[in-house]
Amino acid sequence: MGKKISFVQILVIGFMLFAMFLGAGNVIFAPIVGQQAGNHTPIAMAGFLITGVGLVLLAIVALNKGGGTVESLANRVSPKFAVVFSILLFLALGPFYVIPRTTSVVYEIALKQLFPSDANHTLFLLLFSVAFIAMTIYLSWETSKLVERLGKIATPIFTVLLIIIVTKSIITPMGSAQAPVESAGYETTMTAFLKGFTQGYYTMDVLAAFVFGGIFIKSIESLNLKTQKDVSKVFFQAGIITVVGLVALQVSMAWIGVSSVDSVGYVSNGGELIALAAKTLFGQIGIYLIGIVIFLTGITTNVACLAATAEYFGRIMPSISYKKWLIIFSLLGVVFTNFGLTKILSMASPVLMLLYPIAITLIILIFTEKWFGGAQSVYVGTMIGTVLIAILDALKDANIMVEQINSTFAFIPLFTSGAGWLITGLLGAIIGYLFSNKNVVQSGSSVSN
Repeated sequence: MGKKISFVQILVIGFMLFAMFLGAGNVIFAPIVGQQAGNHTPIAMAGFLITGVGLVLLAIVALNKGGGTVESLANRVSPKFAVVFSILLFLALGPFYVIPRTTSVVYEIALKQLFPSDANHTLFLLLFSVAFIAMTIYLSWETSKLVERLGKIATPIFTVLLIIIVTKSIITPMGSAQAPVESAGYETTMTAFLKGFTQGYYTMDVLAAFVFGGIFIKSIESLNLKTQKDVSKVFFQAGIITVVGLVALQVSMAWIGVSSVDSVGYVSNGGELIALAAKTLFGQIGIYLIGIVIFLTGITTNVACLAATAEYFGRIMPSISYKKWLIIFSLLGVVFTNFGLTKILSMASPVLMLLYPIAITLIILIFTEKWFGGAQSVYVGTMIGTVLIAILDALKDANIMVEQINSTFAFIPLFTSGAGWLITGLLGAIIGYLFSNKNVVQSGSSVSN
């Protein structure tokens, strides 16, 4: 008979995983989707939740099936591919995106609204980013329980505060839903869904799951369950708790965006939107309340990402120590932070348009490999089909040869909506499967001869 696990234990594991993904960045993307999609928000959020939430649990399952690390998972394509993908993944999680994004979000929400409108925000952001990232270095320098304790404090406070804000926004709405913003990509049902699907990339949660999912897996293994069936059951139950929490968070943030236009107007990024919404709903105290919690979640996110990135590069390039990598990536983080949140999001967007299709493809391949016997040719063929189109999508997102690329490749279904890689990836999988079968037949003929 399997070991009995209490509901409280499952709840703790589920909330632990929820806390891992509950960072400052998780509150800034769904509000903008809500603002821009207007009365098309439900269909846009359906797409957003697939890539921003649903694939998180699947990524962790795929990680578990694929060997427990992102390198072992990507090795199924090829060792060189695994190195390139892992390096890009950790750079995005570290100095090129998550660290500057998080630092900028904390400034936008916790501090910017406290200064006069004519304040020198360029200078203030520089000073804040240096201090905030210096604190990140300090907390990352040695393994410490401080970050874990901060997370345990910040998560329940953050959850309660969001419930209060959302409840207030429902009881006394800031405004009503508007029509979709022209040229934002939400005009029709199909475009709204696909736009939401790609906007979910920006949470980075699926990519983070490849890095932090091992902690979740080990926490379940530590329960000393006797059978794989028991492990799978706990995994599923704890995962459902996490997914429900993330869905509730993102839907709530989208609602704030939908209802905010009448009161705060259209803004350029979600950090500013959430800060203005809190101020509208609660006055000046709203800025203080949400600012404190965003600060706590921001520092824990930064420490986790900086430490993970420095550890990875210290492992593949041991000639440079972990602590030296901390300094290198922190300095890069400061530089990128001072481009400002809006610029950071636009600069990182092409990278995410490349990495997310690759990550989703790896997840799909792991779950379907029993259909093709895990043949490497299928992994390679699928990835070639995916990467080629993902590169074109990244170029378009960077505003490079947009019209030429669209006119040349418009014959590919879903290409203009940023999902053409699904078609070419499938085509690559079919070619790879036929190639693997051909090799099997040829080797069989050789043996018989």
